[in-house]
Amino acid sequence: MPDGAASLRHRPHGVLAVFGPYNFPGHLPNGHIVPALLAGNTIIFKPSELTPWSGEAVMRLWQQAGLPPGVLNLVQGGRETGQALSALEDLDGLLFTGRANTGYQLHRQLSGQPEKILALEMGGNNPLIIDEVADIDAAVHLTIQSAFVTAGQRCTCARRLLLKSGAQGDAFLARLVAVSQRLTPGNWDDEPQPFIGGLISEQAAQQVVTAWQQLEAMGGRTLLAPRLLQSETSLLTPGIIEMTGVAGVPDEEVFGPLLRVWRYDSFEEAILMANNTRFGLSCGLVSPEREKFDQLLLEARAGIVNWNKPLTGAASTAPFGGIGASGNHRPSAWYAADYCTWPMASLESDSLTLPATLNPGLDFSDEVVR
Repeated sequence: MPDGAASLRHRPHGVLAVFGPYNFPGHLPNGHIVPALLAGNTIIFKPSELTPWSGEAVMRLWQQAGLPPGVLNLVQGGRETGQALSALEDLDGLLFTGRANTGYQLHRQLSGQPEKILALEMGGNNPLIIDEVADIDAAVHLTIQSAFVTAGQRCTCARRLLLKSGAQGDAFLARLVAVSQRLTPGNWDDEPQPFIGGLISEQAAQQVVTAWQQLEAMGGRTLLAPRLLQSETSLLTPGIIEMTGVAGVPDEEVFGPLLRVWRYDSFEEAILMANNTRFGLSCGLVSPEREKFDQLLLEARAGIVNWNKPLTGAASTAPFGGIGASGNHRPSAWYAADYCTWPMASLESDSLTLPATLNPGLDFSDEVVR
């Protein structure tokens, strides 16, 4: 500015609650904690009740790093603890990663409190579109990495496989089933090392089996049935079920190694199918044609859209988040600073002088007005 300066500063909100998920319990909470601390906030951290030890381990590492007492505080507990924490009058905001149902509950609980920041990072019913491909095995590998890695316990995992009709699609699907049925889950110390481990709990594994049974009862055609390897464990093999032509399929995230398959005739139809969800976290395309990816970029309703890359690949150097039921427009990672601070704009000058040109009607002359 000619007679001063315009400045922008960012100020911390104050006291923020961070609710962590059970998947990546030592990593994902830090997606909120680190930027919140850098911005100058203090934090009350509640890890998932399913991973309390991981939360305590994270806390001890912060203490060992020299974080002053009271800056980061740990509270253990389940739903009632979370409800009590989010109801604190002095809380300035809440940062959440987890299931959509819980996120909706928090949104309702904090409704009518615009003074509190709420950042919701939730899941998705994520589509992966398979177009014509030259290397079927490479496409199968990408699909397995998208759908079954970490036993399907990543929020960006592919839940819906959209596969082009025709002989090549048939060959791809047969190869996907053949390779997937060799994936045997195991414990972390098993030899040889397994591709996937167990789900977070036996209950979670049973929920995936129940979801598959319900889809089959609706008319789905099972291509690979998920199986619990042992009772009282969470070791679950992957499942694949075709849902083409089945009406009324629930638009829900099944958080585990269960992949639903639909066939499509045209790429335009594939995009419509991909967008036919209330969620909007991730979407992917396997295709040699850049033009189709450009079209998908224009029409996809998802915060993460990948081309010939697994859906489970994401970088902290980019925003991470979704639209619709996948979030409330508060993406984390590269954009996390936006919800951890509020902006303060200033017009500044180190001196004060009377302007050379005054506004009409202003008179600073020495004459006395009578």
